[in-house]
Parts: sequence; C-alpha cells; structure tokens
Amino acid sequence: MVLAGREDRGANLAGAWNSLRDEAMSCTRCPLYKNATQTVFGEGPLDAMLMFVGEQPGDQEDQTGKPFIGPAGRVFDEALDKAGIDRARIYVTNAVKHFKYEQRGKRRIHSKPNAGEIQACRWWYGQERDLIRPPVTVALGATAARQVLGKAVTISGTRGQAHPLEGGGEGWVTIHPSFLLRIQEREESAAEFRRFVDDLKRVRERAESLSG
Repeated sequence: MVLAGREDRGANLAGAWNSLRDEAMSCTRCPLYKNATQTVFGEGPLDAMLMFVGEQPGDQEDQTGKPFIGPAGRVFDEALDKAGIDRARIYVTNAVKHFKYEQRGKRRIHSKPNAGEIQACRWWYGQERDLIRPPVTVALGATAARQVLGKAVTISGTRGQAHPLEGGGEGWVTIHPSFLLRIQEREESAAEFRRFVDDLKRVRERAESLSG
C-alpha cells in the first residue's frame, strides 16, 4: 500500500509538471516570447534535493529548448562534477524562460532581463518550486537571486548564507557560471572557479543534511 501510494504521488506529480510545462510553451506574460524561438522550461527529477536557478536561456538553449547546454552550461557541468553533484539528480531552470537578446549582424547577443520580465516569470518559477519542494534552491547570479529571494540583492551581500524561503526550504546565492567565462586573467579565473566549486560543495552538503 505504501509503495502504491508513492507511485500514485509520483505519477500525479509528473502529470502536474507536464501540464505546467505544456502551458508554459504558449506563455505571453511578457513581450520576450515574440522574438524567442521557444520557451525553455526547467528539467530534472521532481524529487531533486537541489534546484538551481539561472538567469535566462542563451542562444543554444533557445534553439534546443533545454537549459544550461551552452558555454556557461559546460562550465556549470564541470563545476558540478568537481563538487560531487550528479546533474541527473538536480533540477535546473531559469528565472526567465525566454531568450532576451540584441541582434548584431548574424549574432544574437544576450541582454539582461529587466525587473518586469523577471516578475512576469515569477509565477512559473513559483509553480516549479511548489511541485519539486527542494530543501535547497540555488540562485546562480543576481537575476536568479532576485527571483529566488523576491528582491534585488548583491552577490557579495548574500553569497555563502542560508536564506529562509517562503513556503519552506533555503535559498543560497552564488555566481552565474557565465561570469567565469568573462574573466580574462587565467589565475583569477581559476581562483573564482575554485570558489564556485566550494559554493556547490556547501549547498550539496546542506541539502544532504536537510534531507537526511
């Protein structure tokens, strides 16, 4: 009976998530949908202990419909591996679900989402989090931190601290992996990458302790 109950809950959860994702595909809550190729929804197991929230899809994510698969995603995957986190066991999404960009010739250059666009996507993020109920939600960068914490904050002022979240669980803040790609000096880049990995190790340990 217990096993059947768990299976029923899992099926119901998956059904609710699929319906939510399907609904998000036709989202028009802000103007960003007009130029984006498609909505890029979150992905990962619905019983994940860790939920990672990025800023928005990039060019490759916009074309494929999958989060964190571009250059920043590859840096993220490397850091996860070094921190002992299996990407297949985490849920990954973005604060904003459509790619915002400026067209420069044939290139589409990332443009930072504004407060209204972040707020427009807050409903989707909230629904994802309500379904998954992760013990720890990690904001990658300032845009994600604004979504997760519900207010504008700085990375330096919030990094490395647990922030109680409405509805339960903790929010943690660290850099977005794209930050590492913008550092030109090799030693500085390596030092920041190590610090990023340390942040990921800390949130993994925290999620394990809260789930245990």
